[in-house]
Amino acid sequence: MRRFAFHTLSSNTPRLAAAAAALLVASCGFNGTDPDEGERQADAAQVDQRSTDPDFAQWEEVELADAEARPQMQLQVVLDQQGFTPGVIDGKEGLSTANALKGFQEANGLTVTGELDEATRQALARWSDVPATRVVRIPESWGQITFAPVPDEPADQAQMEQLGYETLDEKLAERFHTTIEVLQAMNPGGQPAGNQPSAAGTQGNVAEGVPAYPPRTRVTPTPQPGSEAEAGRATRASFRPGQLIRVPNVGFGIEYASGAAGDDAAWSRTLASLGVAADQPKAARVVVDKSESWLKAYDADDKLIAMFTVTTGSERDPLPLGEWGINAVAHNPPFTYNPELFWDVPNSEDKQQLPPGPNSPVGVVWIDITKEHYGIHGTPEPQNIGRTQSHGCVRLTNWDAARLAGMVDSSTQVLFQA
Repeated sequence: MRRFAFHTLSSNTPRLAAAAAALLVASCGFNGTDPDEGERQADAAQVDQRSTDPDFAQWEEVELADAEARPQMQLQVVLDQQGFTPGVIDGKEGLSTANALKGFQEANGLTVTGELDEATRQALARWSDVPATRVVRIPESWGQITFAPVPDEPADQAQMEQLGYETLDEKLAERFHTTIEVLQAMNPGGQPAGNQPSAAGTQGNVAEGVPAYPPRTRVTPTPQPGSEAEAGRATRASFRPGQLIRVPNVGFGIEYASGAAGDDAAWSRTLASLGVAADQPKAARVVVDKSESWLKAYDADDKLIAMFTVTTGSERDPLPLGEWGINAVAHNPPFTYNPELFWDVPNSEDKQQLPPGPNSPVGVVWIDITKEHYGIHGTPEPQNIGRTQSHGCVRLTNWDAARLAGMVDSSTQVLFQA
């Protein structure tokens, strides 16, 4: 994903409140239908609309044993499902997984160590049958999506309709909370692990009916107007619509908001594209810890309901410690690029209004706090969360930012601590 050197919103960025999902209810009386019939028709129309929407595509699954056990990835998958997310699911130990374990331990009354000790193993045993991975077919409808490179210069980015995904690979990785590199490793030679070529050179299909895979294809995105540097630029894609692929077992069996319209419909599509449920527990307070790079969300009974690894400022732009409130939550926000707010950008550069999208500097969410110019937001670089610095804001993966956006509102208290 794109790398940006700026991560705060300027003072003239609109503060957009997240609207509640509106239900489409059919009227009765004049059209001769009763309320139940009207609701059934509305539901049918919603199903029909989603059947053609790539983000709401059904994921066809194929039973295919994995080539390896992946215990660390299985742990990450379970923690992600329980709301204590390890950031990028990659099957590796690290800061994000340790933070997720700490969250699970605190929520379950265990000694908080950040390690998979015996007591934690026993508490996690109830989910021992949750598989680490699944094999799914990439929806054919994803072939309708336009992918295009994001130019490096803000002036060129401002000319785009959206800062969307550059490749199908990138979109696929975000949907399953991982990286392109992890997906490639789980699908060597373009096949899901456990479905390797036979010695004769033909596909050794373990599951009956699993088709042979096409070779890797090159996708040449449409160059963006006014950006000569992008002309002729090609992006290699490892996967394509219709292909079977092994993915981390996240984002299945969840519910998305139904009957949404306008901005809510766009947000519902975003949630679906990230494998994030629309219904989230409500947070009465949020605590961000600078030294340990985590964010915790507590409910009204002061029970920990979620924990995410975050990036929190830098020596030059430290996290603004103290107690804050939330002004508003913006879904898929635009971004005002103001060079005057960034010490590492010349003031001679022009201000730019950048379009929304997952590759926006603030990702898919901006949670505007009462400290001017500061907020909690997503990122175009999920693999760098907890590893690199920001310009003072709190940064999460897009999928974790989307979860948090569903938990907070203007009544939520925010504490930034050292």
